[in-house]
Amino acid sequence: MQPYADCDRRAADNVVEVDGIAGYLTALGLSTAAGLNAYIPILSVGLLSRWTDLIDLPAPWDALGDPIVLGIVGVVGVADFIGDKVPIVDHVLHAVGLAVAPVVGGMLALASASAFDLDPGLAAGMGIVAALATQAGRTAARPLSTATTGGGGNPAVSLAEDGVSGVLSVTAVFWPVIAAVLAAIVLVAVFLLWRKWRELRARFRRRDVPVA
Repeated sequence: MQPYADCDRRAADNVVEVDGIAGYLTALGLSTAAGLNAYIPILSVGLLSRWTDLIDLPAPWDALGDPIVLGIVGVVGVADFIGDKVPIVDHVLHAVGLAVAPVVGGMLALASASAFDLDPGLAAGMGIVAALATQAGRTAARPLSTATTGGGGNPAVSLAEDGVSGVLSVTAVFWPVIAAVLAAIVLVAVFLLWRKWRELRARFRRRDVPVA
């Protein structure tokens, strides 16, 4: 009987390890989504936890599914969605997002840590860094769209960011591995865009042309 018991223990350990990896990937996907739009992943997690059995959030994170919380996040999210399509207002919202996004990313990562029994410190640190890096990258990249399209392309860029945030939020729950791949692509993309903006800004400065 002992060999069978050892096999059962190893199988159980493997399941726990796989679940742990999936939990970290979920946290990464949700926090990266928060860097693109802080409100979409909160709404996604809250709605799924309230109306389905796909997410079982322990206290205090079950408050994300509270109707009042969902209503407040929804109203603020709609205002942010509209404002991010308006020139100048979008830059202000991005500046505010540098503070909001890492808080939301860390919060969603902690919720994932609680649901998947992960190391909360590691999960929160990863969530904060991923959300902040994504938000900082899109904040630096938006002036690139303004400079190259005169601001006309900003609404389309904003809508694309919202769409990717939504896709990441859903895949993080259903397909964590795919979400992690998408998160890596997003992080690389925002870094490249940030570096491109830095190069463009330096070029304008050399020509003594002010860049907003």
